[in-house]
Amino acid sequence: MTTNNEAMTEEVKMYLDEAREQMEKAIAHLEDELTKVRAGRANPSMLGEIKVDYYGTLSPLGQVANVSAPDARTLMIKPWDKSMLQLIEKALLAANIGLTPQNDGEVVRLNIPILTEERRKTLVKQVHQIAEHSKVSIRSARRDGNEGIKSLQKDGLGEDAAKAAEADVQHFTDAYIAKVDKHVEAKEKEIMTV
Repeated sequence: MTTNNEAMTEEVKMYLDEAREQMEKAIAHLEDELTKVRAGRANPSMLGEIKVDYYGTLSPLGQVANVSAPDARTLMIKPWDKSMLQLIEKALLAANIGLTPQNDGEVVRLNIPILTEERRKTLVKQVHQIAEHSKVSIRSARRDGNEGIKSLQKDGLGEDAAKAAEADVQHFTDAYIAKVDKHVEAKEKEIMTV
C-alpha cells in the first residue's frame, strides 16, 4: 500500500519527467530546423522536406532517390528509377529553394552558390529566431512543470519538496537553454566560415 507521501513523490517525478521530455523535444526540433538553414555547404538534409509525385503519391525525395553531396558546392540526386528524373526536377523547381536543377539524363545536380556576407548575416538572424522559439518552448515546459508542482503543493506536498522540485525544473531549464546556445554558436560559426 502506497502512502500519500510516496504518491506525491511519484507525481513530482512525473512532472519533472514531463518537463524534461518537453525540453528534449524543443532541442530535437531546434536541431531539425537548423539542418534546414543553408550554410553555404551542400547538405542532403536541405532537401528533406521536398516531396515528389511518385505514381500519384507524394513521397519524400529520399524515398525515390539517393541524395548525396559529392563536394561542398554540389548536391547530386540519383533516382532509383530514371523515369523519375523529370518529376524530381519539377518537384525541385516547385519547392522554390532558390537552386536550379540540372538534369543530365542520369542524375539531377544542384549547384550551391557561395553565400554573400549580407546573406550570411540574414541566415544568422534566422538561426537566432529559430533558437528563440526553442527557448520559448523550454520556458513553457518549465512553467508547466512548476504549475504542476504548485498544484501538488496545494494537495499536500511539503514546501521543502516543492522548492526542491522547482529547483530541479530550473536546473533542467538552464541546461537546455545552454544546449540551445551551443547549437546556435556552432551554426553561426558554420554560416560565417567562408
